[in-house]
Amino acid sequence: MSKLIIVSNRLPVSMERRKGKVNFQQSAGGLATGISSFYKTYESIWIGWPGIDSDKIEKNKEEIRKRLISEFNCHPVFLPRRDFDNYYSGFCNNTIWPLFHYFPQHTAYKENFWKSYKRINELFCKDVLTIAKEEDIIWIHDYQLMLLPKLLREKLPNATIGFFLHIPFPSFELFRILPWRNEILEGLIGSDLIGFHTYDYALNFLKSSQRILGYEPDMGQLHSHGRIVKVDTFPMGIEFERYYESREDPKVQKEIEKLKKEVGNYQVILSVDRLDYTKGIIERLEGFNTFLEKNTEYKEKVVCILIAVPSRSQVPQYKKLKSRVDELISKINGKHGTVGWTPIHYLYKFLPFSSMAALYNIADISLVTPLRDGMNLIAKEYIATKTDGNGVLILSEMTGAAKELGEALIVNPNNNKEMADTIKKALEMPGLARIEKTRIMQKRIERYNVVKWADDFIGKLKSTKTMQKETYTRALKTEAIEKLKINYTKSSRRLFFLDYDGTLTQFFERPEHAKPNDDLLGLLKSLSSNKKNEVVLVSGREKETLNKWFGHLDLNMISEHGVWMRKKQKSWKMLEPLKNDWKDEIREILESHVDRTPGSFIEEKEFSLVFHYRKVDPEIGSVRVSELRDNLLGLTTNKNLQVLEGHKVIDIKNSEINKGHAALKWLSKDNWGFILSVGDDVTDEDMFSVMPENAYSIKVGLHSTCAKYNIKSPDEVVSLLKKLVE
Repeated sequence: MSKLIIVSNRLPVSMERRKGKVNFQQSAGGLATGISSFYKTYESIWIGWPGIDSDKIEKNKEEIRKRLISEFNCHPVFLPRRDFDNYYSGFCNNTIWPLFHYFPQHTAYKENFWKSYKRINELFCKDVLTIAKEEDIIWIHDYQLMLLPKLLREKLPNATIGFFLHIPFPSFELFRILPWRNEILEGLIGSDLIGFHTYDYALNFLKSSQRILGYEPDMGQLHSHGRIVKVDTFPMGIEFERYYESREDPKVQKEIEKLKKEVGNYQVILSVDRLDYTKGIIERLEGFNTFLEKNTEYKEKVVCILIAVPSRSQVPQYKKLKSRVDELISKINGKHGTVGWTPIHYLYKFLPFSSMAALYNIADISLVTPLRDGMNLIAKEYIATKTDGNGVLILSEMTGAAKELGEALIVNPNNNKEMADTIKKALEMPGLARIEKTRIMQKRIERYNVVKWADDFIGKLKSTKTMQKETYTRALKTEAIEKLKINYTKSSRRLFFLDYDGTLTQFFERPEHAKPNDDLLGLLKSLSSNKKNEVVLVSGREKETLNKWFGHLDLNMISEHGVWMRKKQKSWKMLEPLKNDWKDEIREILESHVDRTPGSFIEEKEFSLVFHYRKVDPEIGSVRVSELRDNLLGLTTNKNLQVLEGHKVIDIKNSEINKGHAALKWLSKDNWGFILSVGDDVTDEDMFSVMPENAYSIKVGLHSTCAKYNIKSPDEVVSLLKKLVE
């Protein structure tokens, strides 16, 4: 029976050593608290670091492992100190964290950080492999483990692997700065499903994969090494009921009463964050300062409770940030405070659930204004606690939560004036408006809670795996290959239709660079020299190139998708009488697009024109191709022309021409005992469609097709032909 394996940097429980004894406690952090309630509903195990230096517990490792498994269903990964600092404080929090949050000025690019990151991911892989089987579901979390999906895929090729990124994925222009960008992308693409909080993050990932690795996105999917990889959005939720019902908790009630006595009758603005430069705490304080300067009537009527949870306190940038926060709070309190009133109440500490829930309950306004944030669950937690609906959320547009909580007052955290004006607007918002907005957001948060989020992810992961299996059923597997070989061996008359570019060879940036090597020429010579075989090379290339490359071989050739035909060692003949008087008008349109599209060019054949854009920037290319397609469709309708889109090309030719018509010339001339047809793009579908029932038609790639089988790559096509020759 399969199980769910959750893998994250930290376990949902932490351990610490006190007076020689090992103690366990609930881990802090959105991921640990968010999923801990969910994963217990599955037959599952959680793999992660227990939060203690492995060197300090060398003698107790086995005992600790047994306790974690038996008491918490957790498997610990013990990480060596020599790599952990460079991995966690180094690559994770000095390289990935700042860059992915749009702070390149804080980003460090150190080779020793990267090497440690790789080694720790390999250690995680080793531990997962001691537990995981191919039928299990493996769900990997966050930026600390971005290499793990590929590492596991190499060991468990058929495993079900999902990955969720809990921080933003940056734009291509930022991500490309990373020296190890290729390895990170390939690591993630080892997954079957890659999840993000928002569509923007997913789009950034797809664009980076396209522009750096050349993967063409197809409706939120990538095709990698014969696998479909799904990329989708899943905005993480919270334990709604826990926060909504928190006011009924005696501990929370006690905290509420205590806070009310301490705060008095002031209106309360609450700010809760880890002390991190991405959270916009300085900008928030400056906005509050401007609010007090512009609205003196609110002095001694409002207080801001600012909770800053200690975070990465040994990192120099965080030390500087704490000093700046301390100084700014002192300055604001000194400037605006009175003997009986302190504008900002500041706590630099972690607060337990009861204290946080109490603060949410009493706060009139929650100020959640990070400069960049993957989701931000604090915003959702605050809204969930407002059982009376009487609360206002001020939310940064730079958070993932802003995509869901549109009823909040949305601000640009860098706009000081807007921040100050929005605080005033929130304080003066009528009660009915507050309640109406809060109720709408509550319903949404309740409906899409953390369990729904996790269920949706796992459901999508399973459906992606099902889709892969359906594609796999069309794959040319060993059994089908053996049947094909037997059929080939027994047949006395065999017919081959072979496309060239993308089928017998990979694509090149320039068509002329796709010249066949000696190995391929030798294979075609062996295949065509067998008297039982009739080999037809069916290509979109012009006849001069085919003559130059293959003219010395004893095979048949079709050029320009079916315009010209040359039987073995004979002269070229036109299959259909055609005109090319349309080319001047169409060429003019293509030339205008080439002039505006760096990297594109026109290939002219006798009866067709081809617009190539393989070297074009993908984003520009997609825009130009869309424009060109629209322009051409309007012109070609009454000219008996056809516009075909291939792999980074647009081909304009006479509509009577297609590979299917050309193939029929051979299909009808003999009683073939074995027929093999192989191609890779839309122009080959015409050829597949005319194949008889007993033919083996094979499409290179995973795209939909009317061929019977799919095969991964030109290398596999060549390998198949070699098996037949042998």
